[in-house]
Amino acid sequence: MSRDAGALSAMFEVLSAPEADRVTALYAPLADAVRELIDVTIRTEADDDVVAEARAAIKSVTESLRHRTRPDGVSYRVGDRPLPLGNAAVGVCNPIAPPLVVHHEGGGRCWTEFVLGLAYEGPPSLVHGGVSALILDHMLGEAASEGLSKPRFTGTITVKYLRGTPLGRLRSEAWIDRREGVKVFARGFIADAAGITVEADGAEFVCRLGDFDDVGRFQK
Repeated sequence: MSRDAGALSAMFEVLSAPEADRVTALYAPLADAVRELIDVTIRTEADDDVVAEARAAIKSVTESLRHRTRPDGVSYRVGDRPLPLGNAAVGVCNPIAPPLVVHHEGGGRCWTEFVLGLAYEGPPSLVHGGVSALILDHMLGEAASEGLSKPRFTGTITVKYLRGTPLGRLRSEAWIDRREGVKVFARGFIADAAGITVEADGAEFVCRLGDFDDVGRFQK
């Protein structure tokens, strides 16, 4: 393992491949169900008694799930690879995440196709600009870190909104533009069926062992 890989791996609790599969199979469907709940909560026009009953049921389920929880800041890895189950962009166990499924083509290029519903709305029928920025920040990071295999973090990102991004099916691509010392510069976009709606470019910097404390926490 390289020194950079060692610095990255120190940030995660190790799971075996079978245990990672078990955790994902158990909790990802729960997150899917909560995503459906979020969507219908936004859309519902149910009567008062139905809403009251739903609130009571949700409170009961929340309390039962809260009985056993993991500490804040604990993430997982399998071997040298992170397993970002709670990530806000790709975490299959995070109901806030779409979640993105990112495909890598080699050479620092990646892409994803995804659907954004009402939970991500800004202006009526359009994606919130902050959500677009989140997705592009993640995609540039995926490209620059070569699939989250290298410890690199966003230094700067510039987002250019060309037009409103409609809710629905979208595509994002990102790639490494160039390297300068410890910095990796990446570019990317989000597009709908009619073309590109948002562009971004950013600089990712390489983390070193000195950037982490004794328990693997980033300290710069």
